Amino acid sequence: QWHLVESGGGLVQPGGSLRLSCETSGFTLDYYAMGWLRQAPGKEPEGVSCISSLDGSTYYADSVKARFTISRENAKNTVYLQMNSLKPEDTAVYFCAAGTDYRYMCRGNEYIKRGQGTQVTVSS
Repeated sequence: QWHLVESGGGLVQPGGSLRLSCETSGFTLDYYAMGWLRQAPGKEPEGVSCISSLDGSTYYADSVKARFTISRENAKNTVYLQMNSLKPEDTAVYFCAAGTDYRYMCRGNEYIKRGQGTQVTVSS
């Protein structure tokens, strides 16, 4: 059974940083694209950043480019999202997801499995 467990969320001031982690089990991480999606209250889910299983290619939403960095450590079955220069508009529940194509995941919210999410709140 697939499991994805996010951690690292919390309350941070504007301009601050957080590092989200996604620990996975029940499947071989090497074979799957991984990504981070987010959903703010009253808004549709948004693909934040996704990474290929093949060559490490990445996708970033325009709103987070140059501020967020996605990475994966297949040997540790873990995916990370380093978030810097956080803004109040980054406030949302962040979900880790696994899928077959990193572009479809981030652009079309197409994934196989998603975690329960971790809350990120950016506020002074």
